[in-house]
Amino acid sequence: MCYGRFPSRGKTSLREAPILGLASLLFVGQLSTLIEQTGWVARAVLLMLLVFSVVSWALIFQKLGLFGRMNHQTAQFLRIFRASRGLPDPKALAAAGSPLARVYAAGHRELVSQLTPGNPHGHLKSLNAVTTSMQLAAADEVRRLEKYMPWMATTASVTPFIGLFGTVWGVMDSFSGLGTAGAASLRAVAPGIAEALITTAAGLFAAIPALKNLV
Repeated sequence: MCYGRFPSRGKTSLREAPILGLASLLFVGQLSTLIEQTGWVARAVLLMLLVFSVVSWALIFQKLGLFGRMNHQTAQFLRIFRASRGLPDPKALAAAGSPLARVYAAGHRELVSQLTPGNPHGHLKSLNAVTTSMQLAAADEVRRLEKYMPWMATTASVTPFIGLFGTVWGVMDSFSGLGTAGAASLRAVAPGIAEALITTAAGLFAAIPALKNLV
C-alpha cells in the first residue's frame, strides 16, 4: 500500500497568509494612487461618502448587538412565563429586560384595573381595551427598535447619487484634460477616469450595506 503525504491546514494557512497580505497591500497601494490622482471635488465627494459609510456601519453593528441581546432576553422571558402558574407578576418578568415584558406589563395593568373590587362579578369589562393597551406598548417597542433607521434609508437612497455626481465630474475632467492637452492620450484623461471610477465604487460601497440592512 502507498501512503501519500497531505499538507496540514496550519501549513497551508501560513503559506496563504503572505499572499493575502501582499494582495491587500497592492489593493491599498492602487487605491491610494487613485485618490492621489483625484481633484478636490472628488475628494470632497469621497469624504461625504466616508462619513455616511462609517455611521451606517456603526449603526449596523449596534443593531446586530441589540437584536442579539433581545433574542436572549426574549428567550429568558418566555422561560419564566411558561414556568409560572397563572398570570405571573410583571415585576418578575421585567428582570428579563425583554420588550415582551413591557408589552405584557401594559396588558396586565389594564387587566388589573378592570378586575377591581368595584367589579363584584370579576368579569372583564372590555377585552378590546386590554388588546389596545398591548398593541400601543408593542408599537412603542417597535419605534424604539427602529431608532436611527431613517439614517440608513437616507444613506441607501442618497449615496449612489453623490457617487454619480463624482462620476459626472470625473467625465467632465477627462474632457477638460483632452481639451487642454490637444491630443487624445491616457495621461490627459487618467485623472478624470480615476475620479469617475473611485466615486462610483465609493457610492455603491456606502449604499449597498445600508440597503441590505433595511430589507
